[in-house]
Amino acid sequence: MTPRILERSAAMLAAFAAPQAALAAADPASAVLPWGDALAAAAQGAGAAIVPVAAAAATAALARVAGPLRLLVANTLVERLVRNVGDYALNAVAGAVKGRTLTVPLGSAVIAAAVQRAADQAPAWLLKEAGGLDGLAEKVFRSLPLDADADAANTLRPALEAARRRPPA
Repeated sequence: MTPRILERSAAMLAAFAAPQAALAAADPASAVLPWGDALAAAAQGAGAAIVPVAAAAATAALARVAGPLRLLVANTLVERLVRNVGDYALNAVAGAVKGRTLTVPLGSAVIAAAVQRAADQAPAWLLKEAGGLDGLAEKVFRSLPLDADADAANTLRPALEAARRRPPA
């Protein structure tokens, strides 16, 4: 047993023994029970046991929530990055209009501009979360309204090659 538990046990025994001393000194017809002291000692002992358990439970709950919360925040930021660089590229490339279907060469130019914008402006950790420049280009490719004949070979690959050729701003 720890010294703290022994001290509390002794305090509780003393509180229960105190009524006997009070009875001896008081009127024989009355009984004095100092139950408040015993109750306070018991509550203090229970609190000393419950607080560490509650702190451990709160820490465990936070640890279980932190991982999924980090993924949720990272995915949300990646989606926002894809939307923002896609919107930027639609405005930056001549002939591209938001909401209209893009031809293969125009879609490729928009993807290249979006990837270049992300490489120039986005933090490195966010690009890593997006799957690097290749992963980001794939996400932008999937988010754009492209012609039916647009695929990864004729639209995405040329866009990545063009983005890699451009020097960073």
